[in-house]
Amino acid sequence: MGLQKTMKALSDPVRREILNLLKNGRLSAGEISEHFPVTDAAVSRHLSVLKEAELIRDTREGKYIYYDLNASVLEEILLWVKDLKGEENDA
Repeated sequence: MGLQKTMKALSDPVRREILNLLKNGRLSAGEISEHFPVTDAAVSRHLSVLKEAELIRDTREGKYIYYDLNASVLEEILLWVKDLKGEENDA
């Protein structure tokens, strides 16, 4: 896992909010942009960083791109944090 990329992606509050939006289901880039007072280009950059960190996936449908969470990377992070805390994994 590219932990450094993941932590960098999670360090930004806009990107964390994008992840919160996606926990309720997939959204298009335009739907995500509606939630932020920044340019579409800025949102696109945030989405690229999240995608590079493999925290989200994208699917093209016609002229739209939809984004959804990649829960497996989030689960890896949780397991790593549990290990740091000395908690046993429920595997």
